[in-house]
Amino acid sequence: MSPTPDHPLAPCDPHKTADQSDAGAMVWESLDVLYQDEALVAVHKPSGLLVHRTQLDRHAEQWALQIVRRQLGGAHLYPVHRLDRGTSGILIFARHRIAHAELTRAFALREVRKTYLAIVRGWPDESGEINEPLKRIIEAGDDPAHEGSEQTARTVYRRLACAELPICVDRYPTTRYALVVLEPLTGRRHQLRRHMRKLDHPLIGDTTYGSGRHNRLFRERFGSHRLLLAATRLQLMSPATGLRVDLKAPLSADFADVIQALGWATVDLAALPELKPEPEPVLTATPLPIHP
Repeated sequence: MSPTPDHPLAPCDPHKTADQSDAGAMVWESLDVLYQDEALVAVHKPSGLLVHRTQLDRHAEQWALQIVRRQLGGAHLYPVHRLDRGTSGILIFARHRIAHAELTRAFALREVRKTYLAIVRGWPDESGEINEPLKRIIEAGDDPAHEGSEQTARTVYRRLACAELPICVDRYPTTRYALVVLEPLTGRRHQLRRHMRKLDHPLIGDTTYGSGRHNRLFRERFGSHRLLLAATRLQLMSPATGLRVDLKAPLSADFADVIQALGWATVDLAALPELKPEPEPVLTATPLPIHP
């Protein structure tokens, strides 16, 4: 078993302002704001919340864009990147059109670094790179001519901790799981989930690319009903300051609880290993005062 970090984890609960509706659906009144300046606002999106209105769920009554707009007094905001509904963590919105254009360009040119934490089935190698092309996934509004075409895709990963449970799920008497840090070097749809599936270490809680039996085990044993994937760090240049902003998000309580239940030492997100050489120079911007 690999050594595990022993730094304290500072879990936050972005559901702290949420309520259960009569139908049992989660209702969020506000989201934790991690950073904001004149060009962008970064929030902590909980698992289960859509980024914006989409054909994927026409019946959804809430989405992050709507909630943050209300928090900022009705200010107009622009989504600049994707975060799957089941994924929690850092989500960026632009505050005006010029910032939206610059941030969208930065994401497209891979000038933004993104780091994720995930729990996967099995014990992957201590570190590695997945360089496997992925077929393009199109959604409503995309050009159908591109469906099925292959795109280059690269992901680097490092294993942080391992656990072995005395439970038979597949054909073995015990079941293994690992905590991993992931960094996508390209930005393909569902890239991390699909790449880890190709590595035969699918993410726990992934109902599309994962294992139903292992997902069921986590629901029944740990009460986890979510995709165990979180965007914990994001580095980008702010159009407002010209400085590189290093954003970090603590784990939500529903993720941190599973880590504790698996018997792993808690992880200080600030101490996660660097997977890719840091671009130079790197500056940390101080948030500007914002008045809605």
